[in-house]
Amino acid sequence: MRPRIAIDAMGGDEGPRVMVAGAALARHRHAGFQFLFVGDEAQIREALKDHPNLSAASEILHAPDVVSGEDKPGQALRTSKTTSMGMAVNAVKIGEVSAAVSAGNTGALMAIAKLALRTMPGIDRPALSALLPTMKDTDVVMLDLGANTECNSRNLVQFAVMGAAYSRIMHGFDRPKVKLLNIGTEEAKGTGTIQEAAATLKGAAGLHMDFLGFTEADKISTGEVDVIVTDGFSGNVALKALEGTARFVTDLLKQSFLSSLRSKIGFLISRPATEMLRDQLDPNNHNGAVFLGLNGVVVKSHGSADAKGVANAVEVAARLVEDSILERISEDLTKISEAAPVSEVAK
Repeated sequence: MRPRIAIDAMGGDEGPRVMVAGAALARHRHAGFQFLFVGDEAQIREALKDHPNLSAASEILHAPDVVSGEDKPGQALRTSKTTSMGMAVNAVKIGEVSAAVSAGNTGALMAIAKLALRTMPGIDRPALSALLPTMKDTDVVMLDLGANTECNSRNLVQFAVMGAAYSRIMHGFDRPKVKLLNIGTEEAKGTGTIQEAAATLKGAAGLHMDFLGFTEADKISTGEVDVIVTDGFSGNVALKALEGTARFVTDLLKQSFLSSLRSKIGFLISRPATEMLRDQLDPNNHNGAVFLGLNGVVVKSHGSADAKGVANAVEVAARLVEDSILERISEDLTKISEAAPVSEVAK
């Protein structure tokens, strides 16, 4: 049986129109998906008119309120019982749906999901993970991307387990290659926290991953590794740097191709290659960040995602449910519990 997914229809820049269109595209690609659209009922019904085949596979849960992009996590928590975001996550909690997808406020979604679903046994903190494009055919899993600005070695080890489980599902790898983000690849480089995390991962037997030490930020996009683990501060900085570089390269190419008649002719000749580059850098093709470590599946879509991007986020949620992400994480958590550094036990 295919999963039933709650959609926060009011999240995102375009609201129900794009969220419903994305769900329709996901169902077109994967027959059997079922949806619970949460939000303003009138607006959702209006959006469904453009997708008549989706109505039979959908239900609507009216939510009178919306979490805005400016709402602080505390404010979002106080109003979560009546907001589309809060009610969508609660549907996961009570077992009405298998997963929730929202394009709303990231901080609010994390706070609501953490309070409603709680962390899995053996997980201290959830992490925000995403698939980032590389020079190879597969994306790299990177976490944490901003949920936890300060982490101890135990957190990093747990992130490695969660990221490896995510990679096994999304890429089909039996033993994903995992590295810790560091300021150098030498064994002596890095803080005590990073050193302790590396020691634990090296010493834990039977994990479904190959821990290969350290990597640096300039190697994130090379595809040399399947999972990159770091704290949320460094991860968010690295992510923003990558996004900024992608925009810089795209804008620079546009300026170059428009600079002269010869350049414009060159653009026409190289158009297939530039379109391939644009497609590779398009965030809609890599949409769907995941809050790993919770007792349920919650996926965060880009607020500016189009229907294709929303569909990709829905598909990520469905795959994590169908391939039992929680069970895969739990399986390896038991193998690292005895390998945790003594200095971290008291933290």
